[in-house]
Amino acid sequence: MRGKLKIITAMLIWGSMGVFVKNIDLSSSEIALLRGVIGSIFLVCGSFIVKQKLSLKLIKENSVLLFLSGAGIGVNWIFLFQAYRYTTISNATLSYYFAPIFVMIFAPLVLKEKLTSLKVGCIITAMIGLFLVVNIGGSSTSGTYHHAIGILYGLSAAVLYASVILMNKCIKNLTGFETTLVQLMVATVVLFPYVFAKDHLDFSGINAISLIFILILGIIHTGIAYFLYFTSIKELKGQTIAVLSYIDPISAVMIAAIFLGESMNFIQMVGGVLILGATYLSERMDFNVEKLNKSKA
Repeated sequence: MRGKLKIITAMLIWGSMGVFVKNIDLSSSEIALLRGVIGSIFLVCGSFIVKQKLSLKLIKENSVLLFLSGAGIGVNWIFLFQAYRYTTISNATLSYYFAPIFVMIFAPLVLKEKLTSLKVGCIITAMIGLFLVVNIGGSSTSGTYHHAIGILYGLSAAVLYASVILMNKCIKNLTGFETTLVQLMVATVVLFPYVFAKDHLDFSGINAISLIFILILGIIHTGIAYFLYFTSIKELKGQTIAVLSYIDPISAVMIAAIFLGESMNFIQMVGGVLILGATYLSERMDFNVEKLNKSKA
């Protein structure tokens, strides 16, 4: 029960992230950098609390994949935060949750996995869902939003996250906690020169609200949420984790509706159900395959 409570809390925290990002008066790259810095510091402290030792030998053996995946996470954050700025949180979140579909598309090339007819059906279903979400009253803009651009950023973030998932499958013998901590630190190191060149790291104009929200984003949405997630997965089955993970996008849509007055029309809701249904089915298939492989071993 403790494990379920931890992962539910983590998903609710991540579901509220868009509301905070939208109210931080900094560029997406600056927000991503500060999130990485604060989150890394918090997780380093957390590793001492849970007495999690880092295996420098194993980290060195996986250094190339850790560097590439960490860089991917950093750029992924920038794209996701840009999606929040250009479209609604609902659209950004649903397009971001296309990541498992991209994993299915790329897996035959990267992991030599077979693309079954059922997986092809999931991909087509998700594509139809995305079309319904994008088709916002026949207009790509409304008010201050540019939905097509925002959804494109969300899909770009999903591609990068999918690449991180695939690379993580190739990382050997490191725990999820170790992998995430190193990736966050790499993301911070990679983002630093980019932000310095682009935004000159000038935080002098940041207001009190933005400062509070960036601390919440770094400590709660990154440090605490990742800590809860990776300490809970040891206590739960893979299928339970997959099901509870859908609290994130559902809560994101609800929180955006309550606090920002965002809404989705019926067609978009149908599209969202198709996307989440297809991704859930794909994750369930992966879980069943892993379970079958373990039983044969």
